Amino acid sequence: MIKVCLADNFPVVHFGVKSYFKDHSDISITANVGSFLMIRDILLTKEIDVLVLDLELEGLSSIFEVKSLLKNFPKTKIIIFSGLSEQIYAPNAIKAGVSGYVHKKEKLETLGQSIIKVHQGKIIMNETVKKNLALIAKQSKSERLYRKLSNREVEVLRYLSGGKKNHEIAEILSLNEKTISTYKLRLLTKLNVTNLVDLVNKAKSLEIV
Repeated sequence: MIKVCLADNFPVVHFGVKSYFKDHSDISITANVGSFLMIRDILLTKEIDVLVLDLELEGLSSIFEVKSLLKNFPKTKIIIFSGLSEQIYAPNAIKAGVSGYVHKKEKLETLGQSIIKVHQGKIIMNETVKKNLALIAKQSKSERLYRKLSNREVEVLRYLSGGKKNHEIAEILSLNEKTISTYKLRLLTKLNVTNLVDLVNKAKSLEIV
C-alpha cells in the first residue's frame, strides 16, 4: 500500500481526495496537513511514500523549501498538485527534484495514476512540459537567460504581481531587499518591459498569477 500525505490549504480538497481514495487497493491517504510547517513533523513521525503538495500551501514561500524537503527526506517522493500554470511552474518544480506535477483541473483518477507511477520511480509531466524542458536544454546560455526565468525570478514575479512590495517579498523569502530589487531589474530586462504595471500584465499573460 502506498502511504500518501496530502498537503493543501482547503478542507474540501482534503475531503474530496480522501473520499476518492478511501477504498483504493493501492493508495492510502495516511496524513493530511494544512500548512507547510506541519509537513516536517509528519515526515519525521510517519512513513510517507508520496507527498502530494500544493505550491500555494500556507507557509510555503519558495520552491527551494521543497528542494530542502527532498534533500532531508529522500525516501519520500513529491507530486505537485496545484492550480498554478503547469507550463510555467512544472519545469522549475521538476528541476528542483519533484517527481510529478498534476494540475487540479485533472481528474482524481489522474492523480491516482501519477501517485502509483511516481512510487515506481517514474517522473510525471505532460507533453507540453516535456517539450519546454527539451527546448530549454537545447538553447544556448544567452537564449536561456532571455527566455527562461529561474525559480527565484518566478517567485519574485508572482509576489510582485500579487501586490507585494520589495521589503515584503524580502521578508517572505528571507532575502535582502536589495536582492529583490536586483531580481526585479532582471525580470524587467528578461520580459522586455520598463515598469511594474507592464511587468504584472506580462506575468498575467504568462499565467504566472
